[in-house]
Amino acid sequence: MGRQFLIVTAVALVGMSTAGAVFGQGQPSPHFRTRAFGIGHGRGSNPGRERFYQLSPDERQAFRRNAERWLQMSPQQQKMLREREQVRRQRLKTEAEQAMHQMGLRLDSNAQGQFETRYLQERRRIERELLQEVEAKRQQQLPKLNERLKSEFEPRQGSASGTTTPVVSPSVSAKPQG
Repeated sequence: MGRQFLIVTAVALVGMSTAGAVFGQGQPSPHFRTRAFGIGHGRGSNPGRERFYQLSPDERQAFRRNAERWLQMSPQQQKMLREREQVRRQRLKTEAEQAMHQMGLRLDSNAQGQFETRYLQERRRIERELLQEVEAKRQQQLPKLNERLKSEFEPRQGSASGTTTPVVSPSVSAKPQG
């Protein structure tokens, strides 16, 4: 969750102007969308807004939540997250460059930028899939865990007085020794 929060926060940092438009206007009107993409107004498009509208509804909701968190942070917290994000981006850039080098690719600066972008997109896709797999496995194992803990901690009938004695762990016996 922490890593995912940082990734989504990074998106929030890049697209804060989009978040301001979203918070200020609710769902943008078609006219707003037209202006955001620079259609018919002689302006260039706004890449932040374009990326926002390319997100799935769940991703947009996560973006909004993280943007709200960002706006509630102190300047020191924002600075700390910016610095973490810079370190993370530099690490990923280095990893992309290492991958390029390992493949023996010699690219011009434009192609190198495209390679890094694609590398990062694929990394995000892989990480998202891995997170989904881990969550699916967790959900499969939780009922077994809950049942085991229930049987471990469920009160059992003790003495004739009707009091119950919880079992602390499966290795500890509730019966007195001899």
